[in-house]
Amino acid sequence: MASPTQLLTNIQQKYFDKEFQALTWTGSFEEYLELVKKNPKVTRTAYQRLYDMILSFGVEEYEDSRKKMIHYKFFDDPIDNGKDAVFGLDAYLMKLMNAIKSAAYRYGTERRVLLLHGPVGSSKSTIVRLMKKGLEHYSRTEEGALYSFEWINVPKFFEDVETSPHENIACPMHEEPLHIIPEGIREEFLRGLLGNKFEEVYVEGGLCPSCRQIYRGLVEMHNGDWMKVLEHVRVKRILLSEKDRIGIGTFQPKDEKNQDSTELTGDINYRKIAEYGSDSDPRAFNFDGEFNIANRGIIEFIEMLKLDVAFLYDLLSASQEHKIKPKKFPQTDIDEVIIGHTNEPEYRKLQNNEFMEALRDRTVKVDIPYITKWSEEIKIYKKDYNNEKIRGKFIAPHTIEMAAMWAVLTRLEEPKKADLTLVQKLKLYDGKLIPGYTEDNVRELRKEAVREGLEGISPRYVQDKISNAIVKFPEEPTVNPFMVLNELESGLDHHSLITSEETKKRYRELIQVVKKEYTEIVKNEVQRAISADEEGIKRLFANYIDNVKAYVQKEKVKNKYTGEDEEPNEKLMRSIEEKIDIPESRKDDFRREIMNYIGALSLEGKKFDWRSNERLAKALELKLFEDQKDSIKLSSLVSSVMDKETQEKIDIVKARLIKDFGYDEHSATDVLNYVASIFARGDIQE
Repeated sequence: MASPTQLLTNIQQKYFDKEFQALTWTGSFEEYLELVKKNPKVTRTAYQRLYDMILSFGVEEYEDSRKKMIHYKFFDDPIDNGKDAVFGLDAYLMKLMNAIKSAAYRYGTERRVLLLHGPVGSSKSTIVRLMKKGLEHYSRTEEGALYSFEWINVPKFFEDVETSPHENIACPMHEEPLHIIPEGIREEFLRGLLGNKFEEVYVEGGLCPSCRQIYRGLVEMHNGDWMKVLEHVRVKRILLSEKDRIGIGTFQPKDEKNQDSTELTGDINYRKIAEYGSDSDPRAFNFDGEFNIANRGIIEFIEMLKLDVAFLYDLLSASQEHKIKPKKFPQTDIDEVIIGHTNEPEYRKLQNNEFMEALRDRTVKVDIPYITKWSEEIKIYKKDYNNEKIRGKFIAPHTIEMAAMWAVLTRLEEPKKADLTLVQKLKLYDGKLIPGYTEDNVRELRKEAVREGLEGISPRYVQDKISNAIVKFPEEPTVNPFMVLNELESGLDHHSLITSEETKKRYRELIQVVKKEYTEIVKNEVQRAISADEEGIKRLFANYIDNVKAYVQKEKVKNKYTGEDEEPNEKLMRSIEEKIDIPESRKDDFRREIMNYIGALSLEGKKFDWRSNERLAKALELKLFEDQKDSIKLSSLVSSVMDKETQEKIDIVKARLIKDFGYDEHSATDVLNYVASIFARGDIQE
């Protein structure tokens, strides 16, 4: 067995040595030009790099309500194993990506501020955090490599070159090295260097004040010999990092007394004024404002519209002109993605502020609403609350699903169609089929609901209440849907963002709707567990199909026992069809539909079995349940007396609930007791 020292040495040689060499590349300006010639992508703008980074993780195309959708895999957070994954917002992320693509292709959006707008907890900050994390990761890959430079062997005081100490000075704004080439000759030079690849390179702007002063001093020192000036340039690879303040900046509002615009554009270094003699000397200035350090990358404005108006003015030239104005220095070029996020009240304030018309004109608003797709909302909670993560407490089936259903229902607008319930609308949005509604109808429902997703309950509230339910009953081994739903309901009285009693009343009513839906689900599961006699269902199915075939083709059915031909068994057929509410007037249509489906599958070489048609499968299960429920005597669970035979049958049902539906012993017993109490009240459908 290797010693700890040997193990550490092996790791060093295997992972760090090679990576360190690649990530800390340095070279002369001429060597960098060779890199540019070989791969012009190293000179990409901030928007181009962001766009390429997101696409590098791949996309998936799919259809939703007959509309082509694109899912960008980057927003699943593959970098961090889904820690910051964003769910259910593909339609809005597509709009965001269209804006980023437009900016990457320099169609005008690169001169705008991207503003993510939506209610609290709708994942606006998560999306920006993902982008920052993605750029950090991408800059460490070969494909995402980018470079800056430092000045080496520079006299500290050009006035006395001979005796002045020499020093190395890194560009404080991590600029593109090609900025060293004067703007007047840059295009001619790059055309000569790149030939046909010239169109792939776009370098805008010039040196920052600090580098400009050094460049000017070196030109004078070498009497205009540009090649000797370039000998003072050392190009180096840079890694974007928020923690190291390289290429990624974050700015958030503070109280008015502590706000200072120098946080954005840098400030005077008073300690060095005495050394250099003037506060307008770049060497006596710290170019370390958020705009400065975010150059080449991205700057995030947290709760952007809560900023003081004076700060918002800085955004005007930063976005439109790609320039900032540090104190006592000329306008300085920047290249960065400016993205902010805000809630609706602040955005309405901006709309009503006539003095901020210029900012409104420079803003591209992208709505990030709450999720309105049930299955996607479920993913948010299952990421944190599942039986792998929560130790010592079993989360019963449907607990998370019911909490998610309530959250989504609070965000949906009541359907205008009288025959459509809110729960049915939720299921339509989630891709479920409801008779009488097509994908076109779903698109119409979405179009007519203008405010959907911009109001309702935040996922954070639901997460808090699930947490409460987990810790509130330490003696209970399981957490069931009723515990969570009761927590959600009781918390409404103390919800800081819900002040309307009418809204609270509506949300409470929706809790009851969800409880009713849950009751139907567990009744159905217990029914299926009782009727999970595969051979029994197959016999019932074969009998039904034989009778339907004879009925549709106007034939008779041969009795297997007597051998005599008989009329189709209408009583049997109706006893099954009534289980799924097929009225007498529609029975012929349903039977023909089944026979046509069998024929269509046969042409494709496929076999029709009892599971092939979802509605028929449900009807068969309910029919078999009805035939068997009396022999099981489930209602005896609520009594204190139970014979051995009944106990054995109930144990079989419980085992099926555990095996087929994901319950544990305790939650299966709870569900059986709950459904048994419904039997005892006579509430079960006969």
